[in-house]
Amino acid sequence: MGVFTLSRSSGLPETAAAPPGAGRALRAAVIGTGGIARGAHLPALRALAPDVEVDAAVDVSEESVREFCAANGVPHPYTDLARMLSERRPDLVVICTPPAVHREQTVAALRAGAWVLCEKPPCPSLEEFDAMCAQESEGGPYAAIVFQHRLGSGSRHVRRLLADGALGRPLVAHCQTTWYRDTAYFAAPWRGRWETEGGGPTMGHGIHQMDLFLDLLGPWSEVKAMAGRLVHDVETEDVSTALVRFENGALGTVVNSVLSPDEVSRVRIDCERATVEVTHLYGHSNADWRITPAPGVPEEEAASWREFGDDEPSSHLAQMRAFTDDVRAGRRPDTSGEGGRTTLELVAALYKSAFTDTTVLAGEIGPGDPFYPALHGGAPGWAPTKAQEVTV
Repeated sequence: MGVFTLSRSSGLPETAAAPPGAGRALRAAVIGTGGIARGAHLPALRALAPDVEVDAAVDVSEESVREFCAANGVPHPYTDLARMLSERRPDLVVICTPPAVHREQTVAALRAGAWVLCEKPPCPSLEEFDAMCAQESEGGPYAAIVFQHRLGSGSRHVRRLLADGALGRPLVAHCQTTWYRDTAYFAAPWRGRWETEGGGPTMGHGIHQMDLFLDLLGPWSEVKAMAGRLVHDVETEDVSTALVRFENGALGTVVNSVLSPDEVSRVRIDCERATVEVTHLYGHSNADWRITPAPGVPEEEAASWREFGDDEPSSHLAQMRAFTDDVRAGRRPDTSGEGGRTTLELVAALYKSAFTDTTVLAGEIGPGDPFYPALHGGAPGWAPTKAQEVTV
């Protein structure tokens, strides 16, 4: 996966184009031709044919992008993002590059009138995310984050049960992303570094379950956290834990790790009338969800809770389908703007709490706060040496 930049003086228009209308396929471009593009996004785009056509791909490696295009029938390979945007005028772009370049690539695409679906993490700081959102216009184009675990029939069904109050008031919750990554994983020069990856398992791995956690439970109000660098020789953490209070009064725990041989992703919510839980690894289907009624709940009612309907797994395809529907409708996607920011804000607050040993409130991190422009906040022992010197 290549890393490349784009000059702000690209000459591209800064006004948004109208959303594409009916009667033709949406033209898509893939930015970055590494593993996530090949294994997830390209298959999702191709599954939506003929309503979507993959017209171009971009990578700093000419060899990689030409091989990608030749192998997958993509007609136009590029090594220059600005040139591709100017010549091909895509309706949407899918950004599959490392986090450090997400902001400038997203801004460039928005200025060119393209809608953006950007891989997580969207960018290495709240400041950069806000700068990306500042380029959006009412009615689009918009930039959305890949948070595919919100999608699928299971999460949709449980979200409705919680919103309707069928399960009673949420009381206790747990969010777990305990994965395993060995030393070879961190050999990639951009991994484990604040500047290029944006964070450790809190940002790069656990963000998916944390997003689903918030999507189901609603806004959070405060967080108290700890983080450690227990095994790997990296700048970031390799494990974090947190206590989270939600606006609805529920209390939750969050654990993010890349030190756990028995890998699992889990969200559990104990409500007044039932416990609902999803246990999986990289994606969930209806079979991964379990609803356990409290004593005294009528069996007929509990049985209705377990009727999830037709199975649609959480996946890049599910999110891509929803995203392209939004593009055609000129409608803001659920994971754009504030819909995506609240999850990134929880990540930033978790880091601030862990590195300063304080409780952090929602809305606290903004301009003037050291954790706004950088998730390490210049904290001694955590920030890169140069950042620590600047802070001191």
